[in-house]
Amino acid sequence: DLSSGINAEYGGGKAIIVRSFARIHETNLKKQGMLPLTFADPADYDKVQPGDKISITGLTSFAPGVPLTCTLTHGDGSTESFALNHTFNENQIGWFKAGSALNKMAESS
Repeated sequence: DLSSGINAEYGGGKAIIVRSFARIHETNLKKQGMLPLTFADPADYDKVQPGDKISITGLTSFAPGVPLTCTLTHGDGSTESFALNHTFNENQIGWFKAGSALNKMAESS
């Protein structure tokens, strides 16, 4: 259900955090170098408040099957953290690190 998602900028890239993805849409985002993520616990969606600063950690050790962590910093300075799931395989992680599948292909040629 992409309509109830959150967009976050990360180092010039984007993370898209949603409750669920259509598989083809998720793959297209990966090919574009974006970071499609889902809430490990769908109830965490309700923790996000307008104006929150969103930090995603775990990308330096980004690996298949290992959740990332989202930390919200609310307007009042309080923070909350929760797990985000991804379905990236090693090849797709290469796309993300290169900025897109096309960039990765250009690196390989």
